[in-house]
Amino acid sequence: MLPPRRANQIMKLYHGSNVLIQQIDLTRSRRGKDFGQGFYLNVDYGQSLAMAQRTYHLVGYGSPIVSAFEFDLDAAMSAGLNIKIFDEYSVEWAEFVVMNRKNVSTTPAHPYDIVIGPIADDTVGVQIRRYIQGYIPVERLVEELRYLGDYAVQYFFGTEKAISFLNPIR
Repeated sequence: MLPPRRANQIMKLYHGSNVLIQQIDLTRSRRGKDFGQGFYLNVDYGQSLAMAQRTYHLVGYGSPIVSAFEFDLDAAMSAGLNIKIFDEYSVEWAEFVVMNRKNVSTTPAHPYDIVIGPIADDTVGVQIRRYIQGYIPVERLVEELRYLGDYAVQYFFGTEKAISFLNPIR
């Protein structure tokens, strides 16, 4: 379940990478991710640092860096952004992840500017293939996609309008 939030609360969100993110460029985002092609952040600095270290080791240059941003969800909602929130792991969430993981085109598979919800376990590829091929039901997929470890929430920003609500913390 998502952590409780107070109204008008400005959140601090983190993005782990091998470079400092000074300007968000959505064209550099990879396709086929949990919520689609976009910029991903989370509220846990430790998880973002682990992602930064993993990214650094994968690409082999730069250094593990966590970029921080402030985000006001209430302001984004008031501005009319199309926001989808998954409060917990569910069949709807799993089907949404599968839909986005299968989409490798440049056309988004959904209409949302921002999506907030659970992080899928890093080994999702195997489980999704098993589900698509009919070996497991969607309810089993939900259980197998749960992030192993502490519950983790990811924040997806998929449009220029959405990223305009992210303020870098220098």
